[in-house]
Order: sequence, then C-alpha cells, then structure tokens
Amino acid sequence: MSGGPINRTSLELFRDCMRLVRHLAPGYSPKAQALRQTVRSQFEANRALTDPVQVENAKASAVRALSNYMLYQSAQKDGQMQQAMKDQITRVKKEKREEDQKNRK
Repeated sequence: MSGGPINRTSLELFRDCMRLVRHLAPGYSPKAQALRQTVRSQFEANRALTDPVQVENAKASAVRALSNYMLYQSAQKDGQMQQAMKDQITRVKKEKREEDQKNRK
C-alpha cells in the first residue's frame, strides 16, 4: 500500500466487504453469517470516528483484512504459496521466541 488515503468512502468499502463475503460464502451458511457479522461489527465499532487519521487507519485495516483473506484463499489453491506462507509463519514464530528469550535475560 502506498500509505496515502484510501480512495473509497467508508460506505463503499463496507459494500465491497459485504460483496466479498457474498462471493466467499454465498447464502446463509454459518461461515457466511459469521463473516457478515464480523464485517458489520467492525464497521459499527468505528462508526463514531471523526478524526480523519483514525478513519483512514480503520479503512486501511479493512483493506488489509480483505487483502489478507484473499491471499489466504489463493494460497489454499497454490501449493508453493501455501508452503511459502507456512515458512513465513515459522520464521516469525521463531523470531518472536528468540526475542522473548532475549527479553527475559
């Protein structure tokens, strides 16, 4: 991401999220209902934000979440990407453990 403002209104971003949910989990399955509820609750929690910086941060978080989920879904179909994600998770966990051990000393 460029770090600049998100060129979508909050309402447009909400609708994009709901369309993605409909694409990922059509109908009224438990997965679809859970995803819709998550999107609604996140947007509702940020409804009262008035500070432009906080609004942009919330919008950027929504875009990141959508991007991450789409990446995750793609990885499920691509063996190389799936392995790369597993390797990255392993590296991050190892670095965190090493940092925790260093902080304990």
